Amino acid sequence: MTKRDADLSQPLEKLHPNETFKHDSSHLRGTIAEGLEDRITAGLPSEGDQQLLKFHGTYQEEDRDLRQERRQKRLEPAYEFMLRLRLPGGVCTPEQWLQLDELAHRYGNGTMRLTTRQTFQFHGVLKWHLKPLLQGVDQVRLDSIAACGDVNRNVIANANPFRSEVHRRTWELAQQLSDHLLPKTRAYYEIWLDDQRLAEGPSEPEEEPLYGKTYLPRKFKIALAVPPDNDVDLFAHDLGLIAIEEAGRLLGFNVSVGGGMGNTDGDSETYPRLGEVIGFCLPEQVLKVAETIVAIQRDYGNRKNRARARLKYTLDTHGTDWFVTELEKRLGFRLEPRRPFRFTRRTDPVGWLQGEDGRWHYGLYIDCGRIKGALMEALRTIAQEHSGHISLTCNQNLILTGIEEQDRPRIERLLGEHDLEEQNRITPARQASFACVAMPTCNLAMAEAERYFPRFMERFEELLASVGLKDDEIIVRISGCPNGCARPYLAEIGLTGRAPGKYNLYLGASRAGERLSSLYLENIDEGRIFAALTPLLQRYAGEREPGEAFGDFLARIGWDGTPPAEASTE
Repeated sequence: MTKRDADLSQPLEKLHPNETFKHDSSHLRGTIAEGLEDRITAGLPSEGDQQLLKFHGTYQEEDRDLRQERRQKRLEPAYEFMLRLRLPGGVCTPEQWLQLDELAHRYGNGTMRLTTRQTFQFHGVLKWHLKPLLQGVDQVRLDSIAACGDVNRNVIANANPFRSEVHRRTWELAQQLSDHLLPKTRAYYEIWLDDQRLAEGPSEPEEEPLYGKTYLPRKFKIALAVPPDNDVDLFAHDLGLIAIEEAGRLLGFNVSVGGGMGNTDGDSETYPRLGEVIGFCLPEQVLKVAETIVAIQRDYGNRKNRARARLKYTLDTHGTDWFVTELEKRLGFRLEPRRPFRFTRRTDPVGWLQGEDGRWHYGLYIDCGRIKGALMEALRTIAQEHSGHISLTCNQNLILTGIEEQDRPRIERLLGEHDLEEQNRITPARQASFACVAMPTCNLAMAEAERYFPRFMERFEELLASVGLKDDEIIVRISGCPNGCARPYLAEIGLTGRAPGKYNLYLGASRAGERLSSLYLENIDEGRIFAALTPLLQRYAGEREPGEAFGDFLARIGWDGTPPAEASTE
């Protein structure tokens, strides 16, 4: 009997309710198909189906701007759905972009969202439109399988695989990992793509050789990075793979485990954690190493308390030495010692960049990853003319890749006609910063993030200019709740929502993403945020060393997370 079988032989009522939903779901089918046909409600009536739906890449949400009005009228919430695609490595074709653009207008709210996990999200999708939307996605060879839920999610890698051979091989490995760790159930194809087995029933018993009936205790995230770029925030992930190259040749990967940003305010049992490097493996060993790490988390992850169910807590409960021993025992070989590496940058280049093969790439800043209005029209026109690919970045930007020398003048003309070059004329701080979606659709949001971002950054840029830091790159991340979709705990200045207009302020993460920020002040409004930041930035402007980042400056001067008396809360 495996450890997984032994764990799940416990009475399910002793585990978290989600374990029962998964166990009894007939491999993620539940009664989703029936719920989609229910015309009485715009939502899925079954709580279990709402949880299972995440494995299919979609969340049931509501328009919270309408919540009070609908309550007063005794109407059900304004239910709508968010759909997230699986796009390992973040690369799509112009054909796919154009199809997604059309689908966003036909079935969504007319916008597309580029996420911090290098894929697309549709918002404002009605229940009756989910199925035709996913069928439209399938027409261009894309899907949303395992984009959410208690499985391995979208695998991310450094943006733009076409700039070097090592980047290309790393991107290909991201795709292989995503495919290798996909659930085997046919539920997605039956419910959304009209696979006939839904009506007939499986012709033979289904198995999930890796995941079993209850899949993982929580989500699992993988990132790959090629130093010196850490645009994926590698140490925020359950599994991080750091490419080691020599003279342009990929030697293998350092293996990092145990990262995660989720946190619950006031609960000391939950916390953000950085991954730690445990060794090195060869490229041909990566799939086995990843599958084995997922299996250990499947067997030992906490299935009673979802707040402590990520791999980081499994590591802290059992110890890293135990984890490495268990991993190597299952692998049948030992990891090699870690290889030297150095991360120096997390931001995306904007403008023109030439790759090793001579082709050109154009990086475009996108405010919080939101594609809408005139920008959407401009990118539609460019996609109709572009013969390369479009790469999404984990900083919510995009890159037009693979532009041949003879095609560059045509792309430059289109960029100029649509004023997109002007979009890149922003401060370094704004280029380095972003926010999660939050209000009005995210169920977990306690405060604004994306909609607050422009206002905050305008005032922040004014402050930087006033202290002589206008041209400095300072990483700001705003998250509408403590869960950390915007990875605020890896920002030099991080805000996490506590209530409308109120945030926790975190400071001091490293420029390279290898040190977490610390809580500075709790539950404060905009005025107190800037009252706290002003003296720190003034001191940074006057006392920093050449090339020293703001977060690194705070670490050097010995700041330990305790606010000075003049900034402390009453």
